[in-house]
Amino acid sequence: QQVEMDFKIMLDPENMDNKAGLKHPNHETRLPLITKKKSAPMCTQKTGKGPTVTNPWALPAFHSLASPLPLVEADPPKGPLSLTGQRLILPAAQRTLPAPPVVSRAASFPEFPRQHKESAAAIHGTNSSSKGHIAPLPSRNSVVSTRKSKPEWMYPAQQLGSEVHIPSQTQVFDGMNHSVREPCLGWGAPAFLALQQCQHSSGRSIRGFLEHTEKPLNDHTVPLATINNQKLAQIPCALDFKENPPRSDILPVMKNHQAVGELPARRGRSCGGRGGGAGAAAGTHSPGQQQWAAGVISTSWHSWHHLARGRKALREARHRHLENFYSRAKHLAANWNRIRTSRRTIIHIPSLGYSQRIREHIPDLAVQQNLQMGRLCDILDANVDVIYICPLALSEELLQYYNKLLGLLAAVRSGNPEDMADLQDRFRILTPEAINSFPEHHMCLATVLKYSPRTLQRLQVLIQSRDAYMVGGVPHLDDLAVADKLQVPLLGSEPAVAQLCSTKSGSKRIFASAGVPTPPGEWDIHSREQLLSALSQLILDNLEVQRWLFKVDDERGGDGTAYCDVISHLECYPWIQQEQQGHGPEVWSESQARELALVKISQELPGLLAQHVQPVNEKRFPTWEKFLQTFLSQGGVIEAFPFSARVTNLTVDLLIEPTGEVTLVASGDQLHAEGPLRSSGTTIPQRSVDPEVLKVLCWKIGEACKSKGVLGYFSVDFVAFSHPQTSEQQVWATDLDLCYSDQLALTQLLLYMTDGNLDCGSCSLQGPLGSKGSKSQRIQHEGAKPVSRFLCCSPQAAPSRPWCAVASSQLRHSGLSGISYNLLLHMCQARGVGFDLQEKRGTVFVLYEDQKRHRLGMITIGEDLQGVLLTFARNLFIIHQEISAPNMQGETNFKMAIRDIEAILGVTAENKLKLEEEQPWEADALKE
Repeated sequence: QQVEMDFKIMLDPENMDNKAGLKHPNHETRLPLITKKKSAPMCTQKTGKGPTVTNPWALPAFHSLASPLPLVEADPPKGPLSLTGQRLILPAAQRTLPAPPVVSRAASFPEFPRQHKESAAAIHGTNSSSKGHIAPLPSRNSVVSTRKSKPEWMYPAQQLGSEVHIPSQTQVFDGMNHSVREPCLGWGAPAFLALQQCQHSSGRSIRGFLEHTEKPLNDHTVPLATINNQKLAQIPCALDFKENPPRSDILPVMKNHQAVGELPARRGRSCGGRGGGAGAAAGTHSPGQQQWAAGVISTSWHSWHHLARGRKALREARHRHLENFYSRAKHLAANWNRIRTSRRTIIHIPSLGYSQRIREHIPDLAVQQNLQMGRLCDILDANVDVIYICPLALSEELLQYYNKLLGLLAAVRSGNPEDMADLQDRFRILTPEAINSFPEHHMCLATVLKYSPRTLQRLQVLIQSRDAYMVGGVPHLDDLAVADKLQVPLLGSEPAVAQLCSTKSGSKRIFASAGVPTPPGEWDIHSREQLLSALSQLILDNLEVQRWLFKVDDERGGDGTAYCDVISHLECYPWIQQEQQGHGPEVWSESQARELALVKISQELPGLLAQHVQPVNEKRFPTWEKFLQTFLSQGGVIEAFPFSARVTNLTVDLLIEPTGEVTLVASGDQLHAEGPLRSSGTTIPQRSVDPEVLKVLCWKIGEACKSKGVLGYFSVDFVAFSHPQTSEQQVWATDLDLCYSDQLALTQLLLYMTDGNLDCGSCSLQGPLGSKGSKSQRIQHEGAKPVSRFLCCSPQAAPSRPWCAVASSQLRHSGLSGISYNLLLHMCQARGVGFDLQEKRGTVFVLYEDQKRHRLGMITIGEDLQGVLLTFARNLFIIHQEISAPNMQGETNFKMAIRDIEAILGVTAENKLKLEEEQPWEADALKE
């Protein structure tokens, strides 16, 4: 019954009813069976049973795309299209490449004639001669099957549905594989054996018939002859096989009988018989086949050629950009003292030039790049004009807001609101025209600007004949390209240097070379074994540390951070404590019990970490294994969290000027509305560390960065805490970011709105006395006038008072999208949320965009830190009340920010009380 079913399928292989009897109906698409090549083996795959199949999509390897391409060792063909004459056959034509790592959209090739598509899928079961074989041109259906990792086994019934090829000894050229083969008739092919088995009962010899069919073709150059299975199966029923069948009996069983029938007329065009040279390859195909093959090769060759030329041009351009970057940096250094005091233009490009994989995980990338609108406040210096490149198209409403805000400078200085001025000629906000051209590419702002020729042309006009330089964000190669296009220097680091030094492991190396205190830890972790070994040793060496942090090298903003309270879940910890106390500190370090403790810890860690590690960004890393995969692939660090109940994080912004001078430009204590490992704001200036201690640490780190080639703005994160045993303050350097920070942009806005001066050496912010002023300040100032000459104080010096501020660029509330900015500002003004120009205190908002409107920046300025914190929290509460319905609170971090401030206020009140008890004189001075 199986033989009968096979025979039915052989007679009508396209009948779906016949195919229903197959055990594997999904085998409708057939792969060409390609014989193995001896001299230059191609990429082959084996199924465990059945014939070996060569990958029909294997491409040739190229030694050098720029090198001359020698032709094949044969005379050029005389056909209508000379492939070798057009240098289409490559010297590595019989070599193969593995499949490319990226599968992109299929390129369009010239259409292959229909009559040749049918004859292109062939199944061979025997090895060829020493010249090897290649696959026939695949049909459209076979393309899908070639993508499978392993070819599927074909049953005899399916093999009968395939084509049986009668060979000629002429070499056939295949355009897809770029190689030459010599076809032969596969007598051991499954298709032929199944057909012979079905006809065995008749006593007739199909092989004999096919041998006589092959004989007249051996000495001629013909296209690949293809047997029609249905006609071949019908021959034994119609006539007896003859020893020498006539030509009229042979031709009907061939599908391409017309091409074979023209054989005598085409004898003169061949290279002749079995010894035909490789030059006959082009002449053995019909014009349709030649055109298709030539099109495939030509398209592939031109694609590779253009790709090679493009890569070479890109390398040359980047090398030129880098050379010009260093050349202009030298010029900027030589003229910096003149430029910084003369009329100049600063081009601010707040670009986040992180790697592609990081930018893909930054939500609202354009908004994140627009959090530094405070850069506009550089016009506080009368010699500075600012051009701000904005990653978003701002509405007229937002542009008017910043025109009015920056126009307050004269009113701030005089205390009179009527003194507002129009400063639109001092600053420009430009949006590149390509911001919406690449919506799915997650490009940084510098790259978008690079592909915005109209904006670049306008920039060239604005800075013509003026001293100008660029200040970027996170350095990227396209920052250099834009600077080179504008022919201006870049006040920043080379992207490669910034990428190397600003990783978590890179920052640890910088701190180590600077000799500053850092948390216990290990960096450059790249394997699971290294992680477990290093963490086990760290735990044993630092048993007082409760929590350990894991930081991915290239991540930002706490997204690539996870933590684990190891000691709380370590079962062998009580035993280790007991052994350590029993041996004593000196004996413990060399005892066998310590080695046993190390083994116990390493055995417990895998399960402990899998169960108790908490990633900061749980949406991106829901499990430890998911986090660990990213951690090990990118590398990372292990770091101890301070072993104290009270921990303060602070950030210091520094500038390495072109002359090499290291300057402190801003400082602040961090706020943590969304957990202790994510900064959500800052209090300016910092007041948690002795300014002299901080200045020494920053100077060492600045010198270490300068030795590595760092230039421009960068920030350093520190953590300060009191040691639980000695009660002495400990300060650790924890992180390094080689970019212009959000804190620095907010500080610029603070200085603009107070007309003040920030002395980072003493961590004090001084501003002129308001027109009203406090009673005690007026008395002090009036009383100081008669004796000012004895206090070595300039009689022209304006009275000043200390300022402080609470600022955040990370406030989020989904309810903001339901209200316009004008309405929000009027509502806040009605509730007493605003800025007093005469007193130079109050609240200023930073608006980023007006499409989603779910993010907000806010800075609150005052004289007393406790009062400023209360005002900041009150503002959040008022805004939340006004924009939220009772049953719809929205998605926000306002409440978390308020709770964080409440915790800070509790500590502040306690510290103030302690100060009054221990040092009443200083407490009285602080009150005044």
